[in-house]
Amino acid sequence: MGNLEGKVAIVSGSGRGIGREIALKLAREGASVVVNDLDADPAAETVADIEAAGGKAVACAGSVTEDGFAERFVQTAVDSFGGLDIIINNAGYTWDSVIQKMTDEQWDAILDVHLKAPFKILRAAQPVIAAAAKKAREAGEPIPCRKVVNISSMAGTGGNAGQANYSAAKAGITGLTKTLAKEWGRYNVTVNTVAFGFIKTRLTEASADGSSTIDIEGKKLKVGVNPHLLAAMEQMIPLGRAGTPTEAAGSVYLLCTPESDYVSAQTLVCGGGFSI
Repeated sequence: MGNLEGKVAIVSGSGRGIGREIALKLAREGASVVVNDLDADPAAETVADIEAAGGKAVACAGSVTEDGFAERFVQTAVDSFGGLDIIINNAGYTWDSVIQKMTDEQWDAILDVHLKAPFKILRAAQPVIAAAAKKAREAGEPIPCRKVVNISSMAGTGGNAGQANYSAAKAGITGLTKTLAKEWGRYNVTVNTVAFGFIKTRLTEASADGSSTIDIEGKKLKVGVNPHLLAAMEQMIPLGRAGTPTEAAGSVYLLCTPESDYVSAQTLVCGGGFSI
């Protein structure tokens, strides 16, 4: 029996990278997981890996910024597994520029995926969570503790040059988290944030010539970090290295366990001891 046996989780952006590791970890601990990715194939691969390990999962592909996605995401959990206990708002990407070169499109796109999308998912989940709490209360039963973990970044806690849009969105997640912790306490829901430092993913891999890109809904966006800058960044981390997606997932899992049932409205920094 895992710590999350019988729980139902939705994890946005879980076809790749950190989100994938979060989904795998929750499933290994017994949760049934709704896996999301912008593209259908990565989501299906994560589902297949969970099922191959004996877990339960279904895919809900699509962009978290699409109209109607939030409701579909939540409803997939209810239809497939009968409820919703854990919400992980993880989906996102970066689109960097210094402020004088940043376009309205860049600003809006990053605010939409990192802040507006979590808001819409949480708004869509409220009726399900409220109804479940009311049902337990009327039956005279304890209300199970449910969990929300919103993913932020140290760019949101301390800022980062070239990332006005991303830093603003991730700082906004802190405000959203603290507000929802107050609103949803009556449902016995804890709402917390994990702020990642330097984690090795496809967005932060070494790119000497700056040619690495990702495709986001038809847009080719540059990703990757200069190897010399990577080495300098790692030297500033007390643990002496970047974190892995598995380690990042572990920090999220901590806030999903029964041991954290009285921890809410907090930001946990997963950064190897580095601080801004």
